[in-house]
Amino acid sequence: MKDWFEKSFGEDYLLVYQHRDAEGAVREVKKMISWLDLPPGARVLDLCCGTGRHSLALADAGYRVSGVDLSGVLLREAQKMDTRQRVEWHQADMRELPLEGHFDAVLNLFTSFGYFREDGEQMKVLKEIYRMLEPGGRFIIDFMNSPHVRAHLVPKSERTAGGERIVEERRIEEDFVKKDIAITPQDGEGKERCYHERVKLYTLKQLRQMLTDSGLAIDEVYGGYDEDESYQEQSSQRMIFVGHRPKLQEM
Repeated sequence: MKDWFEKSFGEDYLLVYQHRDAEGAVREVKKMISWLDLPPGARVLDLCCGTGRHSLALADAGYRVSGVDLSGVLLREAQKMDTRQRVEWHQADMRELPLEGHFDAVLNLFTSFGYFREDGEQMKVLKEIYRMLEPGGRFIIDFMNSPHVRAHLVPKSERTAGGERIVEERRIEEDFVKKDIAITPQDGEGKERCYHERVKLYTLKQLRQMLTDSGLAIDEVYGGYDEDESYQEQSSQRMIFVGHRPKLQEM
Protein backbone atom coordinates (compact mmCIF):
# COMPACT_ATOMS: atom_id res chain seq x y z
CA MET A 1 0.00 0.00 0.00
CA LYS A 2 1.11 3.54 -0.70
CA ASP A 3 1.97 5.74 2.25
CA TRP A 4 0.11 9.03 2.78
CA PHE A 5 2.81 11.21 1.21
CA GLU A 6 2.66 9.17 -1.99
CA LYS A 7 -1.07 9.96 -2.32
CA SER A 8 -1.47 13.50 -0.97
CA PHE A 9 0.94 15.54 -3.08
CA GLY A 10 -1.08 15.50 -6.30
CA GLU A 11 -3.51 17.77 -8.14
CA ASP A 12 -5.66 18.37 -5.05
CA TYR A 13 -2.62 19.47 -3.04
CA LEU A 14 -2.30 22.40 -5.43
CA LEU A 15 -5.88 23.37 -4.56
CA VAL A 16 -5.60 22.93 -0.78
CA TYR A 17 -2.32 24.86 -0.49
CA GLN A 18 -2.73 27.43 -3.26
CA HIS A 19 -2.39 30.25 -0.71
CA ARG A 20 1.39 29.74 -0.56
CA ASP A 21 2.81 32.48 -2.75
CA ALA A 22 6.06 33.28 -4.54
CA GLU A 23 6.44 36.69 -2.83
CA GLY A 24 6.52 35.01 0.58
CA ALA A 25 9.21 32.63 -0.68
CA VAL A 26 11.37 35.55 -1.83
CA ARG A 27 11.18 37.16 1.64
CA GLU A 28 12.06 33.89 3.33
CA VAL A 29 14.95 33.21 0.97
CA LYS A 30 16.44 36.64 1.73
CA LYS A 31 16.51 35.71 5.40
CA MET A 32 17.97 32.27 4.64
CA ILE A 33 20.73 33.83 2.59
CA SER A 34 21.68 36.05 5.54
CA TRP A 35 21.85 32.98 7.79
CA LEU A 36 23.82 30.81 5.36
CA ASP A 37 26.35 33.49 4.28
CA LEU A 38 27.12 31.73 0.97
CA PRO A 39 29.18 33.17 -1.89
CA PRO A 40 27.53 33.86 -5.27
CA GLY A 41 27.32 30.72 -7.40
CA ALA A 42 27.22 28.35 -4.43
CA ARG A 43 25.47 25.00 -5.00
CA VAL A 44 22.20 24.65 -3.08
CA LEU A 45 19.93 21.61 -2.76
CA ASP A 46 16.25 22.26 -2.02
CA LEU A 47 15.18 18.92 -0.56
CA CYS A 48 11.41 18.41 -0.89
CA CYS A 49 11.13 21.45 -3.15
CA GLY A 50 7.43 21.07 -3.96
CA THR A 51 6.37 23.51 -6.67
CA GLY A 52 9.78 25.17 -6.51
CA ARG A 53 8.96 28.56 -4.99
CA HIS A 54 12.13 28.68 -2.90
CA SER A 55 14.30 26.96 -5.51
CA LEU A 56 13.46 29.63 -8.07
CA ALA A 57 13.99 32.47 -5.59
CA LEU A 58 17.41 31.03 -4.77
CA ALA A 59 18.25 30.78 -8.47
CA ASP A 60 17.19 34.41 -8.93
CA ALA A 61 19.59 35.32 -6.11
CA GLY A 62 22.52 33.86 -8.07
CA TYR A 63 22.88 30.33 -6.70
CA ARG A 64 23.17 27.05 -8.62
CA VAL A 65 20.11 25.16 -7.43
CA SER A 66 18.89 21.57 -7.55
CA GLY A 67 15.35 20.77 -6.46
CA VAL A 68 14.26 17.29 -5.36
CA ASP A 69 10.72 16.07 -4.70
CA LEU A 70 8.89 12.75 -4.76
CA SER A 71 5.78 14.21 -6.42
CA GLY A 72 5.73 14.28 -10.20
CA VAL A 73 2.74 16.63 -10.08
CA LEU A 74 4.55 19.22 -7.96
CA LEU A 75 7.71 18.95 -10.06
CA ARG A 76 5.62 19.50 -13.19
CA GLU A 77 4.38 22.78 -11.70
CA ALA A 78 7.94 23.74 -10.74
CA GLN A 79 9.16 23.14 -14.28
CA LYS A 80 6.30 25.24 -15.67
CA MET A 81 7.41 28.20 -13.57
CA ASP A 82 11.08 27.63 -14.43
CA THR A 83 10.74 29.14 -17.88
CA ARG A 84 14.49 29.83 -18.15
CA GLN A 85 15.52 26.38 -16.90
CA ARG A 86 17.56 27.80 -14.05
CA VAL A 87 17.10 24.82 -11.71
CA GLU A 88 17.96 21.12 -12.03
CA TRP A 89 14.85 19.16 -11.03
CA HIS A 90 14.96 15.58 -9.75
CA GLN A 91 12.20 13.19 -8.70
CA ALA A 92 13.35 11.07 -5.76
CA ASP A 93 12.64 9.85 -2.23
CA MET A 94 14.43 12.06 0.32
CA ARG A 95 15.72 8.95 2.13
CA GLU A 96 17.73 7.80 -0.90
CA LEU A 97 18.88 10.52 -3.27
CA PRO A 98 20.24 9.72 -6.75
CA LEU A 99 22.81 12.50 -6.41
CA GLU A 100 26.42 12.90 -5.42
CA GLY A 101 27.34 15.30 -2.64
CA HIS A 102 29.30 18.53 -3.13
CA PHE A 103 26.52 20.96 -2.16
CA ASP A 104 27.38 24.12 -0.25
CA ALA A 105 23.95 24.13 1.39
CA VAL A 106 20.92 21.86 1.81
CA LEU A 107 17.47 23.24 2.67
CA ASN A 108 14.52 21.24 4.01
CA LEU A 109 11.68 23.70 4.46
CA PHE A 110 8.18 24.04 5.93
CA THR A 111 7.96 20.74 7.79
CA SER A 112 9.07 18.48 4.96
CA PHE A 113 10.38 16.16 7.66
CA GLY A 114 8.84 13.69 10.10
CA TYR A 115 6.70 11.99 7.44
CA PHE A 116 7.58 8.43 8.42
CA ARG A 117 6.33 6.23 11.24
CA GLU A 118 9.78 5.09 12.40
CA ASP A 119 12.53 7.36 13.73
CA GLY A 120 15.05 5.31 11.78
CA GLU A 121 13.45 6.41 8.52
CA GLN A 122 13.72 10.07 9.54
CA MET A 123 17.39 9.48 10.37
CA LYS A 124 17.95 8.30 6.80
CA VAL A 125 16.89 11.77 5.65
CA LEU A 126 19.35 13.50 8.00
CA LYS A 127 22.17 11.19 6.91
CA GLU A 128 21.39 12.02 3.28
CA ILE A 129 21.61 15.73 4.13
CA TYR A 130 25.01 15.02 5.71
CA ARG A 131 26.11 13.06 2.61
CA MET A 132 24.98 15.80 0.22
CA LEU A 133 26.98 18.51 2.01
CA GLU A 134 30.59 19.42 1.45
CA PRO A 135 32.55 19.50 4.73
CA GLY A 136 31.76 22.93 6.13
CA GLY A 137 28.56 23.08 4.04
CA ARG A 138 25.49 24.63 5.65
CA PHE A 139 21.95 23.40 6.21
CA ILE A 140 18.53 24.73 7.18
CA ILE A 141 15.81 22.44 8.50
CA ASP A 142 12.56 24.32 9.03
CA PHE A 143 10.13 22.34 11.20
CA MET A 144 6.94 23.12 13.10
CA ASN A 145 7.33 23.96 16.80
CA SER A 146 5.67 21.05 18.60
CA PRO A 147 4.64 22.87 21.84
CA HIS A 148 2.94 25.60 19.80
CA VAL A 149 1.13 23.02 17.67
CA ARG A 150 -0.12 21.18 20.75
CA ALA A 151 -1.37 24.41 22.34
CA HIS A 152 -3.00 25.95 19.26
CA LEU A 153 -4.23 23.04 17.14
CA VAL A 154 -7.47 23.91 15.32
CA PRO A 155 -9.56 20.71 15.36
CA LYS A 156 -11.64 21.57 12.30
CA SER A 157 -11.77 24.23 9.58
CA GLU A 158 -13.82 24.69 6.42
CA ARG A 159 -13.33 26.88 3.36
CA THR A 160 -13.97 27.01 -0.35
CA ALA A 161 -11.50 27.23 -3.22
CA GLY A 162 -11.87 26.69 -6.93
CA GLY A 163 -15.52 25.73 -6.59
CA GLU A 164 -14.68 23.07 -4.02
CA ARG A 165 -15.53 22.75 -0.33
CA ILE A 166 -12.45 21.84 1.72
CA VAL A 167 -12.86 20.43 5.22
CA GLU A 168 -9.72 19.84 7.31
CA GLU A 169 -9.85 17.94 10.61
CA ARG A 170 -6.79 17.78 12.87
CA ARG A 171 -5.84 15.72 15.91
CA ILE A 172 -2.80 14.54 17.85
CA GLU A 173 -2.29 10.82 18.37
CA GLU A 174 0.81 8.99 19.63
CA ASP A 175 3.08 12.04 19.10
CA PHE A 176 1.88 12.55 15.52
CA VAL A 177 -0.20 15.47 14.31
CA LYS A 178 -2.71 14.07 11.85
CA LYS A 179 -4.90 15.85 9.33
CA ASP A 180 -7.82 14.45 7.34
CA ILE A 181 -8.82 16.47 4.28
CA ALA A 182 -12.14 16.07 2.47
CA ILE A 183 -12.77 17.90 -0.82
CA THR A 184 -16.28 18.08 -2.27
CA PRO A 185 -17.54 19.92 -5.38
CA GLN A 186 -19.90 22.71 -4.33
CA ASP A 187 -22.26 21.97 -7.19
CA GLY A 188 -22.88 18.48 -5.85
CA GLU A 189 -21.41 16.85 -8.94
CA GLY A 190 -18.62 14.37 -8.41
CA LYS A 191 -17.47 12.30 -5.47
CA GLU A 192 -15.78 13.44 -2.27
CA ARG A 193 -11.97 13.07 -2.36
CA CYS A 194 -10.23 12.31 0.92
CA TYR A 195 -6.59 12.58 1.98
CA HIS A 196 -4.62 12.00 5.15
CA GLU A 197 -1.45 13.71 6.39
CA ARG A 198 0.74 12.61 9.30
CA VAL A 199 3.85 14.27 10.77
CA LYS A 200 5.82 13.31 13.88
CA LEU A 201 5.81 15.97 16.62
CA TYR A 202 9.49 16.11 17.50
CA THR A 203 10.67 18.36 20.31
CA LEU A 204 13.70 20.64 20.20
CA LYS A 205 15.64 18.20 22.40
CA GLN A 206 14.78 15.23 20.18
CA LEU A 207 15.77 16.99 16.97
CA ARG A 208 19.00 18.25 18.50
CA GLN A 209 19.93 14.67 19.35
CA MET A 210 18.95 13.34 15.93
CA LEU A 211 21.00 16.00 14.15
CA THR A 212 23.99 15.27 16.38
CA ASP A 213 23.65 11.52 15.78
CA SER A 214 23.63 12.13 12.02
CA GLY A 215 26.93 14.03 12.24
CA LEU A 216 25.51 17.53 11.73
CA ALA A 217 26.33 20.52 13.95
CA ILE A 218 23.71 23.10 14.98
CA ASP A 219 24.75 26.77 14.96
CA GLU A 220 21.42 28.54 15.65
CA VAL A 221 17.74 27.81 16.18
CA TYR A 222 15.22 30.44 15.05
CA GLY A 223 11.49 30.72 15.65
CA GLY A 224 10.55 32.25 12.28
CA TYR A 225 11.69 34.39 9.36
CA ASP A 226 11.06 37.81 10.88
CA GLU A 227 13.97 40.02 11.91
CA ASP A 228 15.95 38.51 14.81
CA GLU A 229 13.17 36.04 15.64
CA SER A 230 14.88 33.80 18.17
CA TYR A 231 13.27 30.50 19.13
CA GLN A 232 10.85 30.60 22.07
CA GLU A 233 9.54 27.20 23.15
CA GLN A 234 5.95 28.21 23.87
CA SER A 235 5.35 31.09 21.45
CA SER A 236 7.36 30.36 18.29
CA GLN A 237 5.39 28.84 15.44
CA ARG A 238 8.48 27.30 13.85
CA MET A 239 11.70 25.62 14.88
CA ILE A 240 14.34 26.48 12.27
CA PHE A 241 17.72 24.78 12.64
CA VAL A 242 20.70 26.41 10.94
CA GLY A 243 23.98 24.50 11.07
CA HIS A 244 26.76 22.82 9.14
CA ARG A 245 28.58 19.59 8.35
CA PRO A 246 31.76 19.75 10.43
CA LYS A 247 35.14 19.81 8.74
CA LEU A 248 37.62 17.12 9.74
CA GLN A 249 39.49 19.42 12.12
CA GLU A 250 36.28 20.06 14.05
CA MET A 251 35.65 16.37 14.70
